[in-house]
Amino acid sequence: MRVLAIADPHLSARDPKPMDVFGPNWEGHPEAFFRGWRDVVRDDDLVLVPGDVSWAMRLDEALPDLEALAALPGRKVLLRGNHDYWWPSLRKLRAALPRGMHAIQHDALRFEDVIVAGTRGWVVPGSPGADAQDQRIFDREVQRLRLSLDAARRLGDGYLVVMLHFPPTNPRGEPSALLDLVVAARPRALVFGHVHGTAPVHVPTIPGTEVRFVAADALRFRPAVIRP
Repeated sequence: MRVLAIADPHLSARDPKPMDVFGPNWEGHPEAFFRGWRDVVRDDDLVLVPGDVSWAMRLDEALPDLEALAALPGRKVLLRGNHDYWWPSLRKLRAALPRGMHAIQHDALRFEDVIVAGTRGWVVPGSPGADAQDQRIFDREVQRLRLSLDAARRLGDGYLVVMLHFPPTNPRGEPSALLDLVVAARPRALVFGHVHGTAPVHVPTIPGTEVRFVAADALRFRPAVIRP
């Protein structure tokens, strides 16, 4: 089973929000996103979507975006991003998700030999403008990743993929407690997004781990193949 990833769809079917105001690399969105997905993804693939799925504010408003994603090829695993304000409790979300769509939150899921864990993450300490409130949120996300990785270990051996929405380092590439947890878990792959345009992104090197930055605009809206 192939594993692919693409973050930051930023869909907005109910109340369209043009994304090209964020830069020319968003021109043609969202049509380019759907076209790129169909060009790359097969029905039997597993596609990870680590955050910023929809601009909607409530679950009912996000459902058209979720249904549009569900209609695309492949099984999907969603993670919450900082703009996913519509994301309700996990129980309510899983009850509402279309067939073939799954969500990770404080836990882990297994698909054949693939195990998926992760958490949203947050602004890494040492980032420009980071304050005490950011530190509190970041510390909470560290605990959530710990819970998710513990759940992954209980699922046994397999091809472990960790999803984050935020990068696990600050723009200077300095390590963080989130990155330390990932390194200790020794996953086969780590994927993250969140950063757009020309903002600097540091992709850390982790021995034995495929680390991929998978923001949709950086990928030119074509999901990245993580495991062929």
